[in-house]
Amino acid sequence: MRALADLLTARIAATGPITLADYMADCLLHPQHGYYATRDPFGAGGDFTTAPEISQMFGELLGLSLAQAWLDHGSPAFTLAELGPGRGTLMADVLRATRGVPGFHAAAKVHLVEASATLRRVQRQTLGDHPVIWAEEVTALPDDAPLFLLANEFFDALPIRQFTRQGQGWAETMVGLRDGRLTLGRSAPAPLAALAHRLADTREGDVVETCPSALPIMAAIGARIARNGGAAIIVDYGDWQSLGDTFQALKDHRFADPLAAPGEADLTAHVDFAALAAAATPARASQMMTQGALLERLGIAARSARLAQSLTGARRDAHLAATRRLTDPAEMGSLFKALALYRDTPPAGFDP
Repeated sequence: MRALADLLTARIAATGPITLADYMADCLLHPQHGYYATRDPFGAGGDFTTAPEISQMFGELLGLSLAQAWLDHGSPAFTLAELGPGRGTLMADVLRATRGVPGFHAAAKVHLVEASATLRRVQRQTLGDHPVIWAEEVTALPDDAPLFLLANEFFDALPIRQFTRQGQGWAETMVGLRDGRLTLGRSAPAPLAALAHRLADTREGDVVETCPSALPIMAAIGARIARNGGAAIIVDYGDWQSLGDTFQALKDHRFADPLAAPGEADLTAHVDFAALAAAATPARASQMMTQGALLERLGIAARSARLAQSLTGARRDAHLAATRRLTDPAEMGSLFKALALYRDTPPAGFDP
């Protein structure tokens, strides 16, 4: 499949190099040839596996954290939302875990922010007959009720711009052509107001990545929580501040050349949690913490032990391996970070 590669090549030949953000947007979201528009990329048969696909415990514990936050708010009618819900596995686990919370399901209206028609069909199958409202953008979420929201591995797939420091300016990574093939290059360095604050903590040659499309999304979430109450839990790989080249492609659970097959591999970059927190003002942001630490605080050890009691042999071994994968610092436990947004009190597991 070279359709998207040919389109990109023709575009660049006609108008010149494009930013990484433009390249990622076409590769991931092109309506005919984009990665998410044409496939279900999750699980063993896809290109990557997310935490909800590894173990039901992930969604259960995050769901119960939000449920406790809802109880702390006085149990109002509310919007229960997820950004980029994949196969719907995380929301299914949340709904199952919260069935025993009195009034929670009756008060909740479930909204899934998902642009892919392919994935919407999968989500419908996963969630069965549970009422769901789909939206293409976060701004379509209701703004008249408390918002309780989850976003797991959502922000890492948003298009980024990448800059290399040169003197007091920044040279942007661009996608151009060399001998008719897609290649990476850099623009001439120039001052950049949006990165002026990073001159104090970077050196010559350092790489900083920004995610322009993440900021209005966080602003919309933060505004709703600040006005109406609620909480949001964001889990993704990254760190408090961007530093270094993290642009990468995944295909068949392996790293791949991000320029080799446009639209056929997942493209991601590490998340800058400081930028997310700042964009969510006036909502408050918790301290960032590792995924492993959050799950431990939420009781994954006890939940894992309880589930293990009914398992034997290979199934028990797989369950314990999944627990380690989610929490061990050498696996997902430290690479993935978590941040909460709130108005008054952070949800269970988080520090102000």
